[in-house]
Amino acid sequence: MAGPDFKTVQGILARWAAGEKPAAAEQRLLETAWLADAPRARAFGLEPGNIQTRVERYGEVWVRSRLAIADLAAQLNLAALPLETLWYLWIPLACQLQSLRQGCDRPVVQGILGGQGTGKTTLGAVLTRLLAVMGDRAVSLSLDDLYKTYAERQALQQQDPRLRWRGPPGTHDVALGLRTLDALRAGQFPVALPRFDKSACQGAGDRAQPESVAQADIVLFEGWFVGVRPLDSGSFDPAPFPIETEADRAFARAMNERLGEYLPLWERLDQLMVLLPQDYRFSVQWRQEAEQKMKAAGKSGMDDAEIQAFVHYFWRSLHPALFLEPLADRADHVNWIVEIDAHHRPTAVYRPGDRPHISSDSNARYHY
Repeated sequence: MAGPDFKTVQGILARWAAGEKPAAAEQRLLETAWLADAPRARAFGLEPGNIQTRVERYGEVWVRSRLAIADLAAQLNLAALPLETLWYLWIPLACQLQSLRQGCDRPVVQGILGGQGTGKTTLGAVLTRLLAVMGDRAVSLSLDDLYKTYAERQALQQQDPRLRWRGPPGTHDVALGLRTLDALRAGQFPVALPRFDKSACQGAGDRAQPESVAQADIVLFEGWFVGVRPLDSGSFDPAPFPIETEADRAFARAMNERLGEYLPLWERLDQLMVLLPQDYRFSVQWRQEAEQKMKAAGKSGMDDAEIQAFVHYFWRSLHPALFLEPLADRADHVNWIVEIDAHHRPTAVYRPGDRPHISSDSNARYHY
């Protein structure tokens, strides 16, 4: 079903923000636009029986949050406020989280799985601001915040020289994560949220002063393998590039085995969203972009060969083709899939197993 383009929708929303509520025909047009993308509508539980009340709720949040989100976009140095993403992803997700919290007698934990460049930091910041406008307090906890101390990681590297970079399974303090999430879920405030300073110890990173949190309704727990589960050991025979040698396969199997240590953390998640690149190889391009920005700011950065080695290291530890892409069909563990294009833009939102079929000619419609 074809719906109106976003320019038409945006005009209605702009007038709504200015105090002019949509007329009946405009309300129907907003509803039609939502239902036109059936997988996205199903992802957020929209159907003909509830579409009117849902769109009205989204519109109310749109009106109340526009200035706050515009201010946040400026703080995040976004070139332009992505209004389509705000309307079709950020606002409905915030509303879903608020509804989940209202139906639960404790703070809820939303897992966000995404690598560098997928927009998880922006998503977390926007959700926090939206939920504040809506009357809820959200706090963010990153898997990075759970890194073992510098001294512990140095000792770990002595035991296993393959763990030369922080990030793979085994470099985190899982017990610290469990204590933190359990305290948050139990409402044992104030809670000391662990924080990690990546610039400490000449860039090797170390623990920073914890952040004391007096209250939280929603916890946004994000990281590059949050929610990822171990595979059968036979999954690495054969394995995708760059897992080529026996040493590579041994490393991949070791990291796969260590994933089991993280399962108690994933059990604390109430929901899981996966920010899934349309092509996992975008990560090389995105890392190059990040390094170029660092160099432009006068900081040191990796050259292309170093970037390749860095990215390939993480592909060997938890290869996206093996661990991430299959999650698009794992409805038992995942609630939402958000596909990300090469320009870091969300292009589709759907439930696992409900991926939309989008022709190349219509891709431009889905940049939300």
